Amino acid sequence: MSEAWLVVAIVGAGTIALKSAGPVLLGGRALPPRVMAVLALLAPSLLAALIVTNTLGGDREIVLDARAAGLAAAVAALLLRAPLLVVVAAAAVVAAGVRALGWLA
Repeated sequence: MSEAWLVVAIVGAGTIALKSAGPVLLGGRALPPRVMAVLALLAPSLLAALIVTNTLGGDREIVLDARAAGLAAAVAALLLRAPLLVVVAAAAVVAAGVRALGWLA
């Protein structure tokens, strides 16, 4: 087995161990309400951070391109309380339009 496959196996075993630790340690007990409140906010905040990082992040600089225009369109659609499908479509259309017109190289 090569070094790379050994690392993959070790990381996979560690992932399985971490994912199974919660149910094994907690069993059927419920978490305190304060912990549940934090966990409820964790996924949306991580998703927002990933979106902003992937949209605006460059090599140690902020990059404004078609992705930023698409994100702005999505935010505008969300503020107008549009359905999720409309939000995604608006972001895609605006980003594609900006790319097609050559704006924000």
